[in-house]
Amino acid sequence: MKLYLIGSLRNEGVLSLGEHLRKETDWDIFDDWYAAGPEADDYWQKYELNRGRSYGQALQGHAATHVFEFDKHHLDTCDAALLVLPAGRSGHLELGYCVGLGKPGFILLDQDYMEEGRFDVMYRFADAVLTDKEQVIEELETITRLRGDTTAMSLRG
Repeated sequence: MKLYLIGSLRNEGVLSLGEHLRKETDWDIFDDWYAAGPEADDYWQKYELNRGRSYGQALQGHAATHVFEFDKHHLDTCDAALLVLPAGRSGHLELGYCVGLGKPGFILLDQDYMEEGRFDVMYRFADAVLTDKEQVIEELETITRLRGDTTAMSLRG
């Protein structure tokens, strides 16, 4: 089973969470999008502006189409999605897309968000709002049990 980790290219917590989940579960943890690096969007924007293209035109370009189709393919083929905060608009759209497809979708709050104390009622669209990586593992175990696929995921050691 595949979990799509959604997050910001600038959020280093995505990498450590991905590694932790790979060690603790048998799920395929998809976070390959992170390889583009923390400034990928900035470079894309600068490139397109240097070409004299508007935001709308840039969205129709080959680079944007390629990145979009790559991400969408993996969103379409995942079994569940986890939005790792902090994240921006794209991440929230990706989680909404998965939830709209009927896939389990979760939000993992970061420490700053929890300390800020700001509530957001629309997070009710998620199946659960989590506060630590062990809760993530519990949710993955629940999904596996509900699907009756005991070989898809088991805690190691």
